Amino acid sequence: MADVKYLDWSTLALVVIGALNWGLVGLGMLTGADREAYNLVNLIFGGVAGGQLEAAVYLLVGLAGLYQIYFGYELYEEK
Repeated sequence: MADVKYLDWSTLALVVIGALNWGLVGLGMLTGADREAYNLVNLIFGGVAGGQLEAAVYLLVGLAGLYQIYFGYELYEEK
């Protein structure tokens, strides 16, 4: 198995954070709450720098997801 590096763990953490955030958004929608009621990224970073920090977090989560696709492919190829 390949050596798991800092980038691998960092991107995995971001993907998990993104998945949990979307799960909470879905839970909020199912319970009839406002779509943004359980969006933790929006609650934490939404008012900072005019929403630019929130957008940066979403961008990082998306890039981390793309990296995890590559990382998973690399792990699969080593077998």
